[in-house]
Amino acid sequence: MNEMLINKKYMKYLKYRIGLLLAFALCAQFSFAETGYRLWLRYDKIENLALLAQYRSQIKSVNFEAKSEMAGVAKKEILLALNGLLGKQINFSTSNPASLIIGTPESSPAIKAIITKNRLPNAADGFLIKSLFLNGQQKIIISSTTDKGVLYGVFHFIRLLQANMPLANLNINELPAIKNRILNHWDNLDGTVERGYAGSSLWEWHKLPGFTPTRYTDYARANSSIGINGTVLNNVNANALSLTVPYLIKTATLAKIFRPYGIKVYLSARFSAPIEIGGLKTADPLDPQVKQWWIDKAKEIYQYIPDFGGFLVKANSEGQPGPQNYGRNHADGANMLADALSPFGGIVMWRAFVYDDKVPDDRAKQAYNEFKLLDGKFKPNVLVQIKNGAIDFQPREPFHPLFGAMPATPLMMEFQLTQEYLGFSTHLAYLGTMFKETLTADTHSKGEGSTVAKVISGKLDGHQLSAIAGVANIGSDVNWCGHPFAQSNWYTYGRLAWNPEFSADQLADEWIRLTFTNDKSAVTGIKKMMMDSRETIVNYMTPLGLHHIMARNHHYGPGPWVKDAGRDDWTSVYYHKADSVGIGFNRTATGSNAVAQYFPEVAKQFGDVKQVPEKYLLWFHRLKWSDKLSSGNTLWNELVAHYYDGVKVVDSMQVLWTGMKGKVDDDRHQEVSQLLKIQYEEAKWWRDACLLYFQSFSKLPLPAGYEKPKHDLAYYQNLRFYFVPGIKN
Repeated sequence: MNEMLINKKYMKYLKYRIGLLLAFALCAQFSFAETGYRLWLRYDKIENLALLAQYRSQIKSVNFEAKSEMAGVAKKEILLALNGLLGKQINFSTSNPASLIIGTPESSPAIKAIITKNRLPNAADGFLIKSLFLNGQQKIIISSTTDKGVLYGVFHFIRLLQANMPLANLNINELPAIKNRILNHWDNLDGTVERGYAGSSLWEWHKLPGFTPTRYTDYARANSSIGINGTVLNNVNANALSLTVPYLIKTATLAKIFRPYGIKVYLSARFSAPIEIGGLKTADPLDPQVKQWWIDKAKEIYQYIPDFGGFLVKANSEGQPGPQNYGRNHADGANMLADALSPFGGIVMWRAFVYDDKVPDDRAKQAYNEFKLLDGKFKPNVLVQIKNGAIDFQPREPFHPLFGAMPATPLMMEFQLTQEYLGFSTHLAYLGTMFKETLTADTHSKGEGSTVAKVISGKLDGHQLSAIAGVANIGSDVNWCGHPFAQSNWYTYGRLAWNPEFSADQLADEWIRLTFTNDKSAVTGIKKMMMDSRETIVNYMTPLGLHHIMARNHHYGPGPWVKDAGRDDWTSVYYHKADSVGIGFNRTATGSNAVAQYFPEVAKQFGDVKQVPEKYLLWFHRLKWSDKLSSGNTLWNELVAHYYDGVKVVDSMQVLWTGMKGKVDDDRHQEVSQLLKIQYEEAKWWRDACLLYFQSFSKLPLPAGYEKPKHDLAYYQNLRFYFVPGIKN
């Protein structure tokens, strides 16, 4: 009787515990919002039951002998992923019968018995993932010559599981095309972020080095998962204090967190630092005292951060100090810093975004004019960092003419992930299509096929040093990037930095599956929204090659009327040149002749109004309002059609996203729905403001069938905005 009573009490207690667990589960389901914090590292249990059973049969145990901190990170990640995705506890085994075997030949006897070094990728970051049969049993191996390569291989394998890819017949052998894959944070020491639209800076400098939130580790995980291996912590408009000892100690703390994830830290260096924090009277790069100051500073930095990556420098641009202040050139400045870093293996990334205090005949020509003559004059550890286009991260620009024009100098790409000119964090803008438009552009510098991607990878000109940079769109917002879809630009940038040959479509597909769902119809619908989004924004902002017509300073909203801004090339009217006759910037031989900076095959195409792609038409040519285009429309009517089509597509995106309800979580569905409504209203604002302004010159009516703007031009011109994010007011 006593035994029965005990059993009854135990069963009652067990039911009570199960009830509590169910209650907690329900609370977790209904009380906690889906914030998007996990980015694409979502390890929820796989919903496809048949596939889940298949995966479980293929991955029964894991052999992973982690003998370094980095390997320990990889082991922790694969355990977290497998337990979550497979919904069961995975056993780790040191015996060979394990079905998933991970490691290097040096760290893992199991790997050493299966594979030899000469069958592994011959690079520190490369990895091999292969399925094979041993003794009648299927095995999957993830291996590399280094623990860093193993880490990248682990993340790639996890990505296969998340995207519900088959594991049979795996034979993946990957090497990164670009050596240094870097994020540039335009974060200030006061916690603000220049051109940041996702909250304040990640780096809480006032709490470092003592306080290091888990978010720093999650940031490193996210970057490592997509192959990013470097981060510049501070704004290119640098504060010299970032090079002082108190801040080096703080930076060293971040470097320690990032190091196991294969990420180096870099700093933007203020060129006048020897004066501001060094007590010198000059920052002349040829002055012996200045050279010695930088040599001593580099030694000091490496004492705190032994694997410090190097300096990013913005000099003699937009008021920043530089070598030209002392009658020197960019190579003089870059080489001084390169000499200081060289003994430690550091690099200098010298930005080519320059324009001086004198307005040139065409600002688009200035970087080429200043840097082309310096080709071959930079030290071996210097890269020239070039924006994708010659103006300033516009919604669309032709590729920068410097790509291919400096064969003796390693050149690196600078993309902008943060949407300074693309609707901030309220507009859905998948930039994979923009990145690919630039990377696949043919410079013709060494004949057909001399793409920008081949230039920056070093393949075209045989450079061992290669790099790419993305201006980060990351902030303190709980979902990291402000707009849920803005996360895709961080993800896609990292994946393209690893392999510029990936397609924008492929990477959009990947990101959707990892971030939202594997439902086929949902993936198809969401991908259409993403693939159409950037072209849509171009249409309602700057169609047919228009550029730089945003509001002054903060760049929020339209401002084609901006003039009298202190210098001509800070105005919109400088770039579109609209008048009663027509519109467009003449960059042909009869105008600024900027086309001559391209190689002959490209210059011929861009310089001929009949051959130039219409997407660049008004970038290179000035046309009359009545000129006929390939569609048969006049320029005016075609301009109107583009503006209205942009708005129409945003409307259709809203309809498409409504159809995603139930296929993605309610929280993010509602969030994106609200943002699409904002985007729709702002697209109409752009359309109506721009067309009314240009109509004031053309004097032409809207074609039949187009709704008229709700307000007059004066209404839009008089709108004022305060405390716009991303800029100090």
